[in-house]
Amino acid sequence: MPIPGGEAEPRRVVSARLTVIARDRHVLSDHEARFLLSRRVGHLATADSQAIPHVVPVCFTISQDTLYITIDEKPKRVTGPALKRVRNIERNPTVAIVFDRYDEDWTQLGWVMLRGRAEILRAGAEHDRAQELLRSRYRQLAAMQIAERPVIAVRLERVTSWGKLSVDADEADHDGQVWRP
Repeated sequence: MPIPGGEAEPRRVVSARLTVIARDRHVLSDHEARFLLSRRVGHLATADSQAIPHVVPVCFTISQDTLYITIDEKPKRVTGPALKRVRNIERNPTVAIVFDRYDEDWTQLGWVMLRGRAEILRAGAEHDRAQELLRSRYRQLAAMQIAERPVIAVRLERVTSWGKLSVDADEADHDGQVWRP
């Protein structure tokens, strides 16, 4: 049996749909979106101006073709604009985010990787709506003062997925967020 993700296992790249996606702006398929929304954490990869990578786990929400990440109040070595991910995005807005499922039964493995261009939202209607969506997805954010904090908005350009993306009952989205393309 080939190892999932190994050379003998094909990967589905959604680049063949990019022409359609660019026109109607729906990047994720329904099953990819359901898988993504069943995940509570993604891993955001940024790179600085010298292409040195930086990866951090993040909480997220998605609305149409944009993924949002807030800068919350969890303890950090530095704050706000001094955060490495924020500095990297300001210098190099190309990012990737991976959402995965690991299981000892490797027939259950799956992942979705999103790529796009990020921008930092510091205020405005989109910023406020993103914060509202994030608060509704993560109860922990309700007690945090995030209204004035920056939001990372990732404009999705490409999606790659692999493996089992179906969502079992025990993984079903429990935060009430529904995928609406």
